[in-house]
Amino acid sequence: MIPLKIVKAERPEEGLTTIYLLENKEGIATLGLKPGERSFAESQLSGEKRIAVLNRLDYRLYLVLPDDKGNDVHKKEKLREAAYKLVKLLREYHETDLQVADRLKDSNFVLSFLEGLALSVYRFDKYLTGKNGKKDAVDPENILLISEHISEEDLSELAGVIRAVRYARDLVNEPVSWLNAVRLSEAFQKMGKKAGFRVEVFHKQKIESLRMGGLLAVNRGSIDPPTFTVMEWNPENAVNKKPVVLVGKGVVFDTGGLSLKPTKDSMDTMKSDMAGAAAVSAAIYALARNKIPCHVVGLVPATDNRPDGNAYAPGDVITMYDGTTVEVLNTDAEGRMILADALAYATQYAPELVIELSTLTGAAAIAIGKYGIVGMGTAPEEEFSVLGKSGEDVYERVVRFPFWDEYKELLKSDIADLKNIGGREAGAITAGKFLEHFTDYPYIHLDIAGPAFVQGENSWQGKGATGIGVRLLYDFLKKRCRV
Repeated sequence: MIPLKIVKAERPEEGLTTIYLLENKEGIATLGLKPGERSFAESQLSGEKRIAVLNRLDYRLYLVLPDDKGNDVHKKEKLREAAYKLVKLLREYHETDLQVADRLKDSNFVLSFLEGLALSVYRFDKYLTGKNGKKDAVDPENILLISEHISEEDLSELAGVIRAVRYARDLVNEPVSWLNAVRLSEAFQKMGKKAGFRVEVFHKQKIESLRMGGLLAVNRGSIDPPTFTVMEWNPENAVNKKPVVLVGKGVVFDTGGLSLKPTKDSMDTMKSDMAGAAAVSAAIYALARNKIPCHVVGLVPATDNRPDGNAYAPGDVITMYDGTTVEVLNTDAEGRMILADALAYATQYAPELVIELSTLTGAAAIAIGKYGIVGMGTAPEEEFSVLGKSGEDVYERVVRFPFWDEYKELLKSDIADLKNIGGREAGAITAGKFLEHFTDYPYIHLDIAGPAFVQGENSWQGKGATGIGVRLLYDFLKKRCRV
């Protein structure tokens, strides 16, 4: 499908469908409406209603009021939601070309609305043939923006971030029949060429030479080889002397291995088990595309997890990249096995901070659902504070869980250094504590299992892959690098 294109215009075009972003209800009087139109608009925007539609023969006027309750974070999110509702109307009327007239006078609010429009327009239609009618759906394609408060640079940056989210969504929505670990690494290489960041891919022989035991163990049941991808954006004007390392889980499909998942509501969405990898690569794309002065390294271990004849089995003891031995009690706890190798590998960069994203545990999804990200770790409070602020600003909110040392006790094994699961209690936290073992730097673990892939349409995040984590990481690193 064609991405939404937003460009600035000096003045509005006559006879073109227009969205007016109004600062308050009194702004209706400034639009030059006929008395009957004005009265109708005021009645439509009464009470809690925030969108009014006026028909003018072959074009329409859409009036949008921001929510007057809550703080700026709430108002920005309500504008994204209003944009989502508008996209439904625009599709109904087959609107492809329109203009947005800014009367809000606040760039943050206007950008939030435009972001909501661009994210709501996304559809994954690669495999639609048109036989069900959906392939031929008409989407908004071109928007003229009339605003004194938004610059060309603002729109260019927004376009880079939206493109990154679309890349992430596309990757997560792809089935494993097309997207195996090798093709995932090839997608990263294409993104690197487009945005200008370095990409190096380790194939199976290199992974074996590095003795990445966790990644190799999970891959043993697959006929497709694993990959380990290193991405790096290191501009000359980077403000951080040591890199921030982003690690993403790249399980392109997870059957659970020999600890087989049930299909319904469990295995059937497991093409999304590489959403962490997609978010990391797309965030680096956005940083490079928008020339953010941060030195960032991305690491993605990738494989599928299947129960073939030589698959790793409960009871196996695996020697990891850093020499740690792990007793496997559940082969469906495979994400932490491959991530542990990547986290240990990250040590060589002497990083200022490592952030790891993964669809790691059902426990995280059960705890807070699709509404937020579970976070924990050993990083200083300042890092969590900035991350929390970014989460609020982009509405990819982080809920911090405790990370007490007592949880380590649940991972003790009688025959190895660790076991790969900690029991029924505090499953999301013990998974994080398992990963902590392989770190010797400030570390943040983000479990995106709940919001990464949604079964029903969730406002501007859409249905299926949401691209969660891309905007969060981008905003966090931009703030951290003081841009």
